[in-house]
Amino acid sequence: MKYLGSHVGLSSPDYFLGSVNEALSYGATALMLYTGAPQNTLRKDIAELRIEEGKAKWLSAGNSLDHVVIHAPYIINLANRTKPEAFAFAKDFLKEELCRSAAFGAKWLVLHPGAHVGQGDEEGLSALIEGLTEVLNEDGTDVTIALETMAGKGSEIGRTFEFFRDFFERFPLKHRVGVCLDTCHVHDAGYDLSDPEGLLDEFDRLIGLDRLKVVHLNDSKNVRGAHKDRHANLGKGEIGFEKLYRFAHLSRLDEIPIILETPWIDGKPPYKEEIAALRKGEMIG
Repeated sequence: MKYLGSHVGLSSPDYFLGSVNEALSYGATALMLYTGAPQNTLRKDIAELRIEEGKAKWLSAGNSLDHVVIHAPYIINLANRTKPEAFAFAKDFLKEELCRSAAFGAKWLVLHPGAHVGQGDEEGLSALIEGLTEVLNEDGTDVTIALETMAGKGSEIGRTFEFFRDFFERFPLKHRVGVCLDTCHVHDAGYDLSDPEGLLDEFDRLIGLDRLKVVHLNDSKNVRGAHKDRHANLGKGEIGFEKLYRFAHLSRLDEIPIILETPWIDGKPPYKEEIAALRKGEMIG
């Protein structure tokens, strides 16, 4: 577990420099952020975001830009092409996010596979493949998209490892896409984290461990298989601290950035304490 961090903010006046300072205050060696609000299209111009200052501060602390992760906004849905204008918007906005991610020096852009909105899993998969192929054929960056494992709420696609197996079997630009494994999501999708090595073995058998690019480490407020996606703080949910600790310390994850997306507690971020707990192996009080 070399590269451990959390979601951090991106707000005025310091923007990315502030993001880096926030991550460093938690003792983080990785970080994840949105380039703007995840629920809308409002975006500050890249030139205003103090990116070079943030990069310099991050590197001066001995960290690598390889462990800066960007998360795409939720409003991008490539699994639904029932409305041509909405499908075109999703593709165009993703192209912009790839360019913005590259400006931060980020290597990974985490993207939710999307929702088929009643059209069925096969249609959702087909639409995702079409949309991503078009986007990446026109993209000039070297940013890799990491499709996130999902809990399976509503008509979400991406809730099983078999989905990702099928995706990679059919997707033509395999070198441009990887996977982000979210522990809350796979638990809510029905996977058992009590045997973390076994879970990674199954991932490797169906998808290939070389395609695992990012881990989101979260506890869950729901019982296994609930398909609800409600994150809990480490040790405060149905997965439990011990399982998450053992998962995070698997040697096969040593080179992969591990990102916390756990809820704030009493209006304050818990990440400094949770990062320390993961490093010490002590249950959070």
